Amino acid sequence: MNLIRRFIRDECAATSIEYALIGCVISVVIVAAVRAVGVALQSKFYGPISSNLS
Repeated sequence: MNLIRRFIRDECAATSIEYALIGCVISVVIVAAVRAVGVALQSKFYGPISSNLS
């Protein structure tokens, strides 16, 4: 019973999970930003090249 009480009071695991969630959100934002920049660069540079080659 004492072990269960200590486990409920322990906040280390909750803090680790919060940091993991923050890391996941930051990763998703970075991936979305890189993808948006990639699409913008593709349409800016490869669009005119492909239309001139056609």
